[in-house]
Amino acid sequence: MNAATLAEATLALLLEMAVYVSAGYWGWTRTTRLPLRLALATGAVAVLAEVWGLFGAPTATHPLHGTARVLLELGWYGTGTLALLTARRRRTALRRPPAGTPATK
Repeated sequence: MNAATLAEATLALLLEMAVYVSAGYWGWTRTTRLPLRLALATGAVAVLAEVWGLFGAPTATHPLHGTARVLLELGWYGTGTLALLTARRRRTALRRPPAGTPATK
């Protein structure tokens, strides 16, 4: 394996892990109840891991090629991006005081 192939494989792995982390973070920020937080975080990661294992991994059960592979990767990285964006939006909304609350100094 040459240096370029190794760098490409390393980048692919890091990006895949970033999608899992984003999905877990999304699940964790959906609620304040611990059991539901754990279920959503682990469930989101498990669903994504199953999809990637079936269709996207180098040793996938049903590997996709061509246009189907491109669509899988667009959906994959799009899901990670949307999960992170909606998790951040939710955390920001939880920190804001309700409308009509007087400002404190």
